[in-house]
Amino acid sequence: MLRFSRQFLLLAVVGIAAGTVHAQSEVFLCVDQNGVKEYKNTGDTKGCKRVSLPPLTVSSSSKPSTGGGGGAASSKPAASTPSDFPKVDNGTQKARDNDRRQILQDELRNEQQRLADLKKDYNDGAPERQGNEKNYAKYQERVASMKEDISRSEKNIEALNRELANLK
Repeated sequence: MLRFSRQFLLLAVVGIAAGTVHAQSEVFLCVDQNGVKEYKNTGDTKGCKRVSLPPLTVSSSSKPSTGGGGGAASSKPAASTPSDFPKVDNGTQKARDNDRRQILQDELRNEQQRLADLKKDYNDGAPERQGNEKNYAKYQERVASMKEDISRSEKNIEALNRELANLK
């Protein structure tokens, strides 16, 4: 009898503990000294502020999912848009898409010009020394910085080209 009650008590404690488990709902927005924003689940770092989020509701499906690959269409209903969700007509959406394309093309042109200027100043890894660079280490620092700027600019151009390719 004593053994049965211990097992029952242990199961009851585990059941109560499992019932009280919940997801951590605190999110912190942290900004470092360089201005880089990062979301964290702890706010013990300097520059972190708690972000207020709405509660998360999770519901389970009443129907078990069918994992068969019979080739039939999925029995899941399509995700519906709420009736009060703002809708945009096709003409407005096309105008927005065209504006987006134009902005991306302008950014691409600017970045390509910036890259050309950087490469010209870089002079194949041998830029002209400036008056305040009597110390060779300062010169090397500037050359390394220029090389990083060129690399960053090339990556920006690649990203802008990918973004333009993804447009309809």
